[in-house]
Amino acid sequence: MNPIQRTFLKTPIGFLELSGSARGLQQINFLDFKVKIPRTPAYLKEGVLQLEEYFYGTRDIFTIPLDLTGTPFQLNVWKELQKIPYGSTMTYLEIAHKLGNIHTLRAVGGANATNPVPIVIPCHRVIGTNGKLVGYAGGLKRKKWLLEHEHAFSQGDLFYN
Repeated sequence: MNPIQRTFLKTPIGFLELSGSARGLQQINFLDFKVKIPRTPAYLKEGVLQLEEYFYGTRDIFTIPLDLTGTPFQLNVWKELQKIPYGSTMTYLEIAHKLGNIHTLRAVGGANATNPVPIVIPCHRVIGTNGKLVGYAGGLKRKKWLLEHEHAFSQGDLFYN
C-alpha cells in the first residue's frame, strides 16, 4: 500500500499543495490562502525541487514521476499536453487534431480541466482557437502569469544569478 502524503510550496502565484505517494506525484492544487509548510515527505522532495526550479526559471521540462488516475482518453490528452514546448501555446482544436479526431474538441477541454497536476502537465499552455486565454482551474490570472513567465525565460529576457 502506498499512503498518500502532501506538502506545500510557496510560489509567486500563491501556495501549491502537492499530494502523492511513493509511486509519484498525484495532484497539485492551487490555494488562495497561506499555509504553514510542514516537513516535506521524502518522495515529494523532487517535485518541490523541480517546481522551485521552474519558478526560478531554470527548469523547462519536468521529470517528476507521476501516478495519475484517469480515463484512457484523459491520459492521452495529458500526454499530449506534455508535448507542448515551454514558452509555447496550442489550441484545444490543435490538440484534438493531434489525437486524431477534431470532433473530440469538447472532450479535450474537459480532460484539460481535470488535469490533476497543473504546471507539471502544462494545461496552462492551452488557449482558445481565437488566441484568447480561456479556462484554468487556478484562474486566468495565474494562467496569464505562467505564460508570461515562460515566455520571458524562453526568450532569454530575464536571468537569475
